[in-house]
Amino acid sequence: MKPKKVSESKTTMTEMVMPNDTNPLNNLMGGNLMRWMDIAGGICAGKHCEAFVVTASVDHVSFQKPIAMGDIVTLEASVTRAFNTSVEIYVEVFAHDMKGGNPRRCNAAYFTFVALDDEKKSPIKIPKVVPLTNEEQKLFDSAKRRRELRLILGGRMKPEESKELKELFLS
Repeated sequence: MKPKKVSESKTTMTEMVMPNDTNPLNNLMGGNLMRWMDIAGGICAGKHCEAFVVTASVDHVSFQKPIAMGDIVTLEASVTRAFNTSVEIYVEVFAHDMKGGNPRRCNAAYFTFVALDDEKKSPIKIPKVVPLTNEEQKLFDSAKRRRELRLILGGRMKPEESKELKELFLS
């Protein structure tokens, strides 16, 4: 299986916040934003894996800046690292008003997706990632720590089994 560059699966998705997307304050509801992030991340993961994917986890979502009704939301999803059958995707959210004013970064999160076979039942091996830029390399290198933390918090790894996090906290 041939490794793939981050750029081969990068995904950009744009939405407009409509009245049915908002809360009583006329801001985008958090659940709707998470849905859009999951869609953009899933498209990116599917392109990288060349397979059906399912969401396995989402890391620390915080809503940093409100997004108002009528705003334009742009989601950018990129692969950070591929493991055996899972891939980590970084999704960033940007917003601006209809005229392009008030541009801002509103949110970001790491999603993990698992690639499935054509019957959509069993996990399959996926291509590795080739980071080319300094930013891609930084995200690639730190993905092992994020993965270990997810496994520990999910009860699938004991803290003492960690390699990356031990080095981070004990060195």
